[in-house]
Amino acid sequence: MVRGGSLTPHLFEEAVRAEKEARAVGLDFFEVVFEMLDARDVNAVAAYGGFPIRYPSWRFGMDFERLQKGYDYGLSKIYELVINNDPTYAYLVRSNSLMEQKLVMAHVFGHADFFKHNVWFAPTERKMVEVMGRNAGRIRGHVDRHGQNRVERFLDTALSLDSLIDPYLPLREHLQGGQPSVPTEGLAERARRSFEASMGEPEPALEAQAAENRALPTYDVIGFLMEHAQLEAWQRDILRMVRDEAYYFLPQRMTKIMNEGWASFWHSRLLTSRLLDPSEIVDFADCHAGATAVAPGQLNPYKLGIELFRHAEHKGHDLFRLRRVHNDVSFIDEVVDEEFASTNQLFVYQRNNRTGRPEVADRSWTAIKEQLLRELTWCGAPRIQLVQVGADRELTLVHHHEGRDIKIDEAGELLKQIATLWGSPVHLLTMDDGQGRRVTSDGEEVSVVETKAAEEACGTSAG
Repeated sequence: MVRGGSLTPHLFEEAVRAEKEARAVGLDFFEVVFEMLDARDVNAVAAYGGFPIRYPSWRFGMDFERLQKGYDYGLSKIYELVINNDPTYAYLVRSNSLMEQKLVMAHVFGHADFFKHNVWFAPTERKMVEVMGRNAGRIRGHVDRHGQNRVERFLDTALSLDSLIDPYLPLREHLQGGQPSVPTEGLAERARRSFEASMGEPEPALEAQAAENRALPTYDVIGFLMEHAQLEAWQRDILRMVRDEAYYFLPQRMTKIMNEGWASFWHSRLLTSRLLDPSEIVDFADCHAGATAVAPGQLNPYKLGIELFRHAEHKGHDLFRLRRVHNDVSFIDEVVDEEFASTNQLFVYQRNNRTGRPEVADRSWTAIKEQLLRELTWCGAPRIQLVQVGADRELTLVHHHEGRDIKIDEAGELLKQIATLWGSPVHLLTMDDGQGRRVTSDGEEVSVVETKAAEEACGTSAG
């Protein structure tokens, strides 16, 4: 069923027709609600992560300015915006042509089907529009009680940590029936707890430290801080909101190529075979070619995604099974082969230090596949694990290197935020240009020292 109160009668008819044809080819989705907005309003909604109501932050304001300037200067254009929700909300841009609106609506139904059926979206909150509205109200309440400057400073710190999560935690808990994942208690730990019970209650500080250590190691750094940092109730509430939202958006990062590829695959098929008038085919081809254009050394998720699904269909794969069970990494691992790499002229590029231009460094399809997998592992972000709370409450984190250096200055700024929130120094063991380094911050200063210990930790710590 489609709703579109702000659509013109003709566009609503087109939306109903597009839905009918999408369901006819096997797509299945929640009710889709189309809203028509001006381009500026779409940019504003996009800056808030696609939600019409969200708590204010200067970060969202910066995103809006970037999007709006790109639109004003003709450098970028948002055709549509669709939210993983039940019902699924999609925003159309008023200035788009009729052909573009048809394309966008078919594309939206592809996304809506992917949101509903891909396993990585199964744990997500399906009423997130309502949750975002409640979160905005809770933030306003904290501002009224604790002051705008204080709340905004803490919210900014919390948002700077929203990438320190475990991509596999939500699905793991979902498959366990919603039970939180906790380390299994070993014999030594049970013996310690039995001894403490016989001797009386342990000291609170020792018990707190024991609880912290039982939660380690963990990739869910923001979750650990939420549970164990010495925070006021309102601060813990804000950290919980930021963590919940980070996990809501996580599957979109894990399936960017698949999601856009699936939507593009179906909008292309639906439009060319069912929805477009013959007079619109050339305009569609021009628009589609622009969206899937690729520059040397760059990855276009629309282009890579649609070609992966086309190749999978050519090889006889069940496309609906693929879209149900995979994320980008496992999808590429299953589908990419020598034929795919050759047909799509994929190469491994590296930058020429003299000219500054990307140049082909390797044509082997196995090297191409390895590079794709390496770039997309852990959502393309550094894999950082919290491994220890010292006796002096100093935290130690490890960057599992996997051939990817991190930017030391950016890592130092991140450690500043963690140390400020935790209240004690924080260390990060990493590799940089082949050398082990320990980056440390006390919340004010950042220091970097070379250490052999980092080389072993980054390569062999439990993951």
